[in-house]
Amino acid sequence: MVATTQSIEKLCINSIRFLAIDAVEKANSGHPGLPMGAAPMAFVLWDKFLRFNPKNPQWFNRDRFVLSAGHGCMLHYALLYLTGYDSVSLDDIKQFRQWESKTPGHPENFMTEGVEVTTGPLGQGISNAVGLATAEAHLAARFNKPDCKIVDHYTYVIASDGDLMEGVSNEASSTAGHLGLGKLIVLYDDNHISIDGETELAFTEDVLKRYEGLGWHIQSVEDGNTDLDSIEKAIANAKEVTDKPSIIRVTTTIGYGSPNKANSHDSHGAALGKDEVAATRQQLGWEYSEFEIPQDALNHFRKAIDRGAQAEQEWNQLFAEYKAKYAEDGKNFEQLINGELPAGWEEALPKYTPDDKADATRNQSGEVLNALSPALPGLLGGSADLAPSNKTYVKSSGDFQKDEYHNRNFRFGVREHGMGAICNGIAHHNSGLIPYGATFLIFTDYMRGAIRLSALSRAGVIWVMTHDSIGLGEDGPTHQPIEHIASLRAIPNLAVFRPADGNETSGAYKVAVERAVGTPHAPTLLSLSRQKLPNLAGSSIEKAAKGGYVLSDSEGTPELILIGTGSEVELCVNAAEQLRQEGKKVRVVSMPSWELFEAQDEGYKESVLPQVVTKRVAVEAGTTFGWCRYVGAEGAVIGIDHFGVSAPGGEAMEKFGFNTENVLATAKKVLG
Repeated sequence: MVATTQSIEKLCINSIRFLAIDAVEKANSGHPGLPMGAAPMAFVLWDKFLRFNPKNPQWFNRDRFVLSAGHGCMLHYALLYLTGYDSVSLDDIKQFRQWESKTPGHPENFMTEGVEVTTGPLGQGISNAVGLATAEAHLAARFNKPDCKIVDHYTYVIASDGDLMEGVSNEASSTAGHLGLGKLIVLYDDNHISIDGETELAFTEDVLKRYEGLGWHIQSVEDGNTDLDSIEKAIANAKEVTDKPSIIRVTTTIGYGSPNKANSHDSHGAALGKDEVAATRQQLGWEYSEFEIPQDALNHFRKAIDRGAQAEQEWNQLFAEYKAKYAEDGKNFEQLINGELPAGWEEALPKYTPDDKADATRNQSGEVLNALSPALPGLLGGSADLAPSNKTYVKSSGDFQKDEYHNRNFRFGVREHGMGAICNGIAHHNSGLIPYGATFLIFTDYMRGAIRLSALSRAGVIWVMTHDSIGLGEDGPTHQPIEHIASLRAIPNLAVFRPADGNETSGAYKVAVERAVGTPHAPTLLSLSRQKLPNLAGSSIEKAAKGGYVLSDSEGTPELILIGTGSEVELCVNAAEQLRQEGKKVRVVSMPSWELFEAQDEGYKESVLPQVVTKRVAVEAGTTFGWCRYVGAEGAVIGIDHFGVSAPGGEAMEKFGFNTENVLATAKKVLG
């Protein structure tokens, strides 16, 4: 019997559903309800619209798909397996949520090829998608020609109620509406259920009216369970709207097909149970055994392999024509998307001497950014409404705005968390772009989720944080970071850099750029001063890259080691000079980055901080937490373990003991 189109579609949709049901049941853990309800819209999207090549998941001009509702990840894993990705086998489906599985409990881009971004914390995925669409728009504006569009793809999202409740999604969606990102299309799975129960317990707003107010094109599909034609028409209509992002509310039933748990939070976050799985099979007429996929369905899904190969071949031919017509642009484009840094780019990094004027490291950061921008065509970014204070505006480019997507200065507005998630998305476009996002260090509190995810998901982002201590002054304790550096250092895979002068600032950017494009990619956070600091004798770009190094020393084995970061290194230098005049052997170590120092070999670390020298003093204008690892039982830490005060920065530093006299007194006490 030849299957009809309608029966094939039903077979394919139920294949998605039961792969999710069976995987969650076997793991006895997971979220079956969303895949069961969202399977129809996902099938229509992947079967009718999404351009991808299962055999080359990194093909540049593929459409990007983001499952923002990451708890429903079996929907995504099922689609990857069914359409022929080598990264997810049936055995991987059976190992859902197990040790070292390629099918973890939420999608992870570094674990499963075909997953574009790491989703899980709600709101992050849709916000990352804004970054993906931003990257596409920027590259298209820079490289496309009227007769040759080599950058031409969409970003599609499936999002949940929970995604749209989170504040970060509103920040990013507001940005997307302002920018008019017409190639961003969101399918909103409106199933009315969250973990607590009916969403009306806490979420009764008109989501489409809100998004209309944010500048989005809005549509609604009332029956997302069976009306495939309406889903298809809505996506097609969204693609016709080129000047606005689009959101399509698709009303579905969570746990569709389950006789007793559909339309209930009971199907949201737990396995259905053996009896309910059997009842669901009967309800949906699914005659196949656990993890069995009918061959007709698999044959239909696997047509994606040939479609994808053809799409990539056509693009390769187009790109060959592009390079023939526009050789220089083609060369630059190819170098960029391959993640290759231009030869000699590091020569643009400014170098400083003690004769150069004292300056805030935030100002020196601005000098570095402006020097690097012409040398690094992939470097782009901006500030959360603090560009004049963060010094992040690049003078060689204009503002990235609607119809001016070629520019490289971003105006994120007062949206720190949205900025962070968008920067992650730009990095995850994997096209050689190196995004940076800036605000005051204190406001990393507002974007902690995005910073953590940049480290977890290996996003090559540069975080530029200024006003790094009580030295910022009169704005007071609400704006003066205390615990922030320590808490950021605690994030795995994030390199935190607190430079002491211009050379260390240049060194921080060199490291940050190399980490951003390295394998694997990794983020770097710079913590920069508001107050002016002298350029120190003995500092250098190369030494700073070690994370910690000997800045100045006495002959022979030192009696005392003074360790400083940022603005406090100068205090260590001054105190050491006085102690040497008194006959003491003192070493000064500048340690701009714990993480980079710890990455050095044991021999190097011993050469900087020899174990035999137990008399040590660390000085940092932040919490003392964590410094015990470097000063030991016989040492001391000069820090601040309470909130700051509203006063001029210099006075605040002085009153709280960040002066040469206190470093000197503490050092003498340690020496006994």
